[in-house]
Amino acid sequence: MSELKCYGVWDAGIRWFHWINVLCVTALAVVGLVILNAGDLGVHNAGKVMLKTVHAWIGYVFALNLLWRIVWGFWGNRHARWRSILPGGRGYFQALRRYAAAFFSSQPEQYLGHNPIGRLSVIAMLLLMAIQAVTGLVLAGTDLFYPPTGHWIAQWVAAPGVAPDSLAPYAPEMYDASAYEAMRAYRKPIAVVHLYTFYILAVIVILHVAAVIVTELREGGGIISAMFTGRKVISGCPVDEEPCKSDISP
Repeated sequence: MSELKCYGVWDAGIRWFHWINVLCVTALAVVGLVILNAGDLGVHNAGKVMLKTVHAWIGYVFALNLLWRIVWGFWGNRHARWRSILPGGRGYFQALRRYAAAFFSSQPEQYLGHNPIGRLSVIAMLLLMAIQAVTGLVLAGTDLFYPPTGHWIAQWVAAPGVAPDSLAPYAPEMYDASAYEAMRAYRKPIAVVHLYTFYILAVIVILHVAAVIVTELREGGGIISAMFTGRKVISGCPVDEEPCKSDISP
């Protein structure tokens, strides 16, 4: 039996990002679903404003956390950096085929960082979350006149004689009717993208969690606990550890 060895993998920046992101995505999903079904739940306008306000503030935390992850991809340890996360590059597709074949054999390959399939999953989630962040920030401007687009939206829809900075949500007497209708037409495709991206992201998150559990059972290594401790315990030589790379034929 190979000797177990402990490796430092996920630095503090990655671990903080991951768990803040988990909390934000969960809270945004719950509040978003309530907003989506507000009519059926009998939520009045004041309640909708409160829900959208909570959703927007959580969204700001979500967006800033995502921005932090993008920046940390240049500054973090080698497992956090973009070159270790982005799929593609020299030998990637060979590694992907090899990992998939080994996964269903009696000797699955072990990685310290993201395995080749995991890299696809992570990039898909980051792209979808970026779309959610950008569209959500725009929608916060159209619904609540919040930054970064809220000031511009308010100037667009304010009725003559009404100060844009004084606009309130669900106050049609403060809006120019034709400008407001035009704004809502501009908002509609953004809201559709935001909604359906959420559905796709929810499916991928579920698949991601399932894959982590299955990989933990098949390969071991403490994948789940590593997001708390930063360390993986692996028997044998991880594929992405330098001494092992030379043992793998190209």
